[in-house]
Amino acid sequence: MRLEVDIAKTLRAREREFHLQLKFASDADVTVLFGPSGAGKTQTLYAIAGLTRPDSGAIRVGGETLFDAQRKINLPAHRRGVGYVFQDYALFPHLSVLQNVAFATSRSVLFNPRQASADVYALLARFALGKLASSYPHQLSGGQRQRVALARALAARPRLLLLDEPFAALDAPLRARLRTELLAVRAQFDVPMIVITHDPDDVAALGGRVVSIENGRTRTR
Repeated sequence: MRLEVDIAKTLRAREREFHLQLKFASDADVTVLFGPSGAGKTQTLYAIAGLTRPDSGAIRVGGETLFDAQRKINLPAHRRGVGYVFQDYALFPHLSVLQNVAFATSRSVLFNPRQASADVYALLARFALGKLASSYPHQLSGGQRQRVALARALAARPRLLLLDEPFAALDAPLRARLRTELLAVRAQFDVPMIVITHDPDDVAALGGRVVSIENGRTRTR
């Protein structure tokens, strides 16, 4: 599935301005956005997901226009078919593992967890979370929280999965194991991924198309 991003946005914080001007395209199963902290990688994912609005340009996924400033198209986040795994995982602290995963499929599960669908239970099994279904995020390890976030993102059956520094909070052995796991997830669910990282080891392990971002500019290699 082809991803096309050609956007510009000026970000302002107090007296500082940051100019984002990105242009890249990818047909790869895995696209890696690589660069140092503060380069604009997370803002790129926000724009693709519909969490921020570029000042100009366009974003297309699989031939569908998600954003086009000139044509005044800006699909809301819930209509973009994009799953997002945040760097801090953004799990709901007051919800159990089961409720966090099921949230993407039905809000009624918040009041009655037994209404969770068979697909939700299948995801819990796939990510070895079945025995943790009634646990809460603060009771989980970093790797377990990541798996819950992945399962929740996949529960909505997205056509594109965005991951913001998915290995940053993990130790080296766990990072290595979860890189392999992530590639297995991509193959099993047949969903293209865009992964943010500043670690060259992630780039080497994940493969795919690498887009370097430096000072708000893109350089494809």
